[in-house]
Amino acid sequence: MDPVDFLPYLGWIIAGAFALGAAGILTSFQTTRMKIKNGYPLEGMWGQSLKPGSDKDTAHRVTLLTQENAELRAELGSMKDRLANVERIVTDGGYHLGAEIDALRDRALANLKDKGAA
Repeated sequence: MDPVDFLPYLGWIIAGAFALGAAGILTSFQTTRMKIKNGYPLEGMWGQSLKPGSDKDTAHRVTLLTQENAELRAELGSMKDRLANVERIVTDGGYHLGAEIDALRDRALANLKDKGAA
């Protein structure tokens, strides 16, 4: 094929190239807009941060989340202890459990007798 054969299609080729370039620019614009909307940090051409995400609000939120995390870990530890006690009670033989309850009841009655309440 000669280059002259492409002349009737030259307008379509230029329009296609223009449309492809415009689509790339609009896609880049939309990606940046979505990053801003959802709080992602913006990056420059070589990956450097254009908008650092370390303002006072962010630092305060990190502090609050760290405190909440510590509280939840402490609560999880106490729940594990409680679960261990429940497992021990459930897996303990009925005789041992009954004996422990009777011993506690006898101790409570002895304490009440010592105080003169019973």
